[in-house]
Amino acid sequence: MSGATKYIHLDGPFPLYRGVALPEATLAYETWGELSRDRDNVVLLFTGMSPSAHAASSLEDPSRGWWEFMIGPGRAIDTSRYFVICFNNLGSCFGSTGPASVNPETGQPYRLDFPELSVEDIARSQREALRQMGISRIHAAVGASLGGMSALSYAVEFPDEVDELVIISAATRATPFAIAIRSLQRDCIKTDPAWAGGYYREGEQPQEGMRLARKMGLMSYRSPQEWQHRFGRTRVEWMDEPGTEPFDIEFQVESYLEANALKFIKVCDANTYLYLSRVMDLFDLGEHAGDGDPVTAMARIKARRALVLGVETDFLYPLWQQQEIAEGLKANGISAHYMPMESIQGHDSFLVDKTRFIPVVAEFFSEPGT
Repeated sequence: MSGATKYIHLDGPFPLYRGVALPEATLAYETWGELSRDRDNVVLLFTGMSPSAHAASSLEDPSRGWWEFMIGPGRAIDTSRYFVICFNNLGSCFGSTGPASVNPETGQPYRLDFPELSVEDIARSQREALRQMGISRIHAAVGASLGGMSALSYAVEFPDEVDELVIISAATRATPFAIAIRSLQRDCIKTDPAWAGGYYREGEQPQEGMRLARKMGLMSYRSPQEWQHRFGRTRVEWMDEPGTEPFDIEFQVESYLEANALKFIKVCDANTYLYLSRVMDLFDLGEHAGDGDPVTAMARIKARRALVLGVETDFLYPLWQQQEIAEGLKANGISAHYMPMESIQGHDSFLVDKTRFIPVVAEFFSEPGT
């Protein structure tokens, strides 16, 4: 059972963490590998803010997935052993219900009528989808960035249903710096006149605001060390005469940001960007503990063991936040292995530094008896 994108419609109105309900909800997902007879080999892969459910290629969709090097037969997450499921986040625009979806009560896109979303809603929606698929327990919850937050939320809220955890470049709560960066990205979008108060027409979204927001996002996802190593002060090679516009792009790093931003705005909805960006700011694992302490909340987790990875050059989710997660798990009796990675690609290292990440994840999943 594997292949291209499928869709699952959640039964009845779907209640949200902050007190309202969606009249209906759909999640897009992809799977790789075969579900065991005992349904005990499920690896649930949570995505970050931007990706779709297409984490790896398949016969039905041979295009490269966002975690292609990690998932497949004989790879770190070995689909000859495990049944991997990746859902597109609730609130996203790649097949799941979100601000760009049609509100069944009005027949128009939700836009800002979409209710406030939380990490807990992402975790709960995927748990409900699994239950409808006849899966009551997962072997491992795996996630990086927003996905790591979602995996933690899942393990805290449904402690009897998770055997293992893999948390990468995530946190129990956002730092003020990370909130500030994302707030400025949202301002870029909201101050674009085309945003129209959030109710822009189909095909008329705020592209200039999205372009600037994505550039700022890319700057926070990578590191100064990588920029220096990769681009230095190299100029672009112009096909035409330079200087046709004041302050035109002159350095390769500028060209890189521009190209990636223009590519991104062709596929991502602006309000989706706003909602999922805010989700990370609002998340606080301590809300699940009476004393507001994330470590106390982690006492609810019953996973047998965990792998926690952080990156030394990640200033969006600094290394101390992953160490905090690992120490909190250990304090509550969970066998947690913490490893700081020396990657220079910053927060996005888990997406590109296969040389460092593959062996560590592979070793975790290849432990005898898992």
